[in-house]
Amino acid sequence: MIFTPAFMAAEATDMKIAVLSGKGGTGKTLVTVNLAAAAKTATYIDCDVEEPNGHLFFKPEGITEEKVTVKIPMADEELCSGCRKCVNFCKFNALAYTNKLIVFDEICHSCGGCILICPEKALTEKDKVIGTVQKGTSGNVSVYTGIMNVGEASGVPIIKKLLEPENQEADKMTVIDCPPGSACIVMESIKDADYCILVAEPTLFGVHNLNMVYELVTLFKKPFGVVLNKCLDGKNPAETFCIENNIKILGRIPFDNELGTLNSNAEIAVNESEKYRELFSVLLQTVTKEVQSCGSC
Repeated sequence: MIFTPAFMAAEATDMKIAVLSGKGGTGKTLVTVNLAAAAKTATYIDCDVEEPNGHLFFKPEGITEEKVTVKIPMADEELCSGCRKCVNFCKFNALAYTNKLIVFDEICHSCGGCILICPEKALTEKDKVIGTVQKGTSGNVSVYTGIMNVGEASGVPIIKKLLEPENQEADKMTVIDCPPGSACIVMESIKDADYCILVAEPTLFGVHNLNMVYELVTLFKKPFGVVLNKCLDGKNPAETFCIENNIKILGRIPFDNELGTLNSNAEIAVNESEKYRELFSVLLQTVTKEVQSCGSC
């Protein structure tokens, strides 16, 4: 049975909400897909380009696909004098010279510096496909998925493509499913977000991972709060960390078999369980109020 929330937050539009966690498996996608489904209309953007899985829940239809490319250098052997200035310039060791210039595509970061520094103008650029962006719809949710090709150096260009303004409709709330951790791809995912949700597990290891993303959003000066996932009776080190650091706890998700089964079967809990429809609708309302409060500061 599919439930329709009786109080979908109409005010939850024009917000960009990024959901983070210090590692995979914490519940980031669980929170993201259910928040998007609980909204009246939403755009879901899966920036976890190495292992995207939000589409498994939404099962979008009408999928279109666009290739994402980066520029990499290629050398004209007749013009190259073997001066090695480009080799010495590249800090990523993507260039080498033996009897000719060799370009290692896999570790090139597409900065273009080698082309600018070449005195013989022997270097030009060519396109290299590093992944794709897929777009589809699932009910009232627009679903964007970034998929990075295996072995590529960075997913940042794909995330930039995903987060282009035209992919974030003005009358829809945007929910961003960030990559796990706190590396460059996560920074790119949150840089334009209005609010960040940090998802944490109730363990000491969970506190370590929570602290990683806590330091990141603090560095970026982003307003944020924490969702405590897999909550059990008894002590919760992640909750203690939040209290000690005066961090807003947005909500608590219990550890139970029903939710675990729904999630394992790639079912969106708010569409299948009235209990979780209410839980995530309340969480959405709480986040909306937090965003509005931050906007009035």
